[in-house]
Amino acid sequence: MKALRFSRKPGKYVAAGVAGRIAAGKGASVGPLKLVDVDDLKLPADDWVRLRPRLAGICGSDLATIDGHSSRYFEPIVSFPFTPGHEVVGDLEDGSRAVLIPILSCVTRGIEPVCGACAAGRTNHCGRIAFGHLEPGLQSGYCEDTGGGWSGEMVAHPSQLLTIPDDLSDEAAVMVEPLACAVHAARKVAATGPHQRIAVIGSGTLGLLTIAALRAEGPSGTVIATAKYPHQHVLALGLGADQVVSPRTLGRVVRSLTGAFVFDGGQLTDGVELVVDCVGTEASLTQALQVVAPGGQIVVVGMPGHTTLDLTSLWHRESSISGSYAYTRPDFERALELAQEHDLGRLVSATYPLDRYTVAIEHAANAGMRGAVKVAFDLRKKPKAKR
Repeated sequence: MKALRFSRKPGKYVAAGVAGRIAAGKGASVGPLKLVDVDDLKLPADDWVRLRPRLAGICGSDLATIDGHSSRYFEPIVSFPFTPGHEVVGDLEDGSRAVLIPILSCVTRGIEPVCGACAAGRTNHCGRIAFGHLEPGLQSGYCEDTGGGWSGEMVAHPSQLLTIPDDLSDEAAVMVEPLACAVHAARKVAATGPHQRIAVIGSGTLGLLTIAALRAEGPSGTVIATAKYPHQHVLALGLGADQVVSPRTLGRVVRSLTGAFVFDGGQLTDGVELVVDCVGTEASLTQALQVVAPGGQIVVVGMPGHTTLDLTSLWHRESSISGSYAYTRPDFERALELAQEHDLGRLVSATYPLDRYTVAIEHAANAGMRGAVKVAFDLRKKPKAKR
């Protein structure tokens, strides 16, 4: 079968930092990614099954991985060569369709007893992601043994599969995984609320889905979102933002809403209680620190790489920064409901066959400026025969 294979040696692997380049419109290289013929994967255990991808999304972490420009944090928790793709809807052998829950936790790895996090249902906090009967991999799509969605077939543990109704389109289903990330973040936020004002930095795929999830999981107050492009502006309002502004004007808008004064350099004397950073760059985190209120909270949902930040205001204003990583199965179940309610298949802007992967990746890397949201590989389409 055909698969896009990432074969960089672990000693040279770096997994983040492309976000800034994407924001600057510089795109992403395909690095050591190649379309190759591969053998069928072996089932890691008797209860594992085969999943044939129908659509597989291209996300920011995929772009960061194949571009390879930053943190080496992920080196011990991936295995090479691997096939990317963790936003997946596919066919099971019984004819049903399912979305993939990519986390490779204790249960999928055959580890008993399970760790404390897995026992508590927090599989996204599992610490055994390099152990058990599988090669290292924090998720399917980063593990040699499981394969990934950018291929004709991958393998999955039953606990990783969520069957979907017949009336849900493939396009809506492929949005469930990123939406589950947003639901997880929104639930984290809701647990600390209510909040009078929330700023969401970024209206790419993750930002838009986070706005929808914040509205669904509430209670939340006024949601102010930043968007670079006109189509993001329209979508952010449609998904629940009360106000959408350009990134460069966020500080001025927050100042007006709160009556804050401003110091030289842009730091506000007051701000919003909560900032959700859906970008994860040095620029976005710096802005978050500028507009968060004293004692407020910043939640980082977008995957950051190496950044250089002045954290003096974090200390002086007693604000906090926390991360929001991945999801649990209940987050996926809720995301499936929201994908149906909001007709999120409309956010899939373009699909490509695997043999056009260089074009697909370039499109995904520059999605915003090209008026797109989600770009995905379509495994339902057969590549045209070469003449």
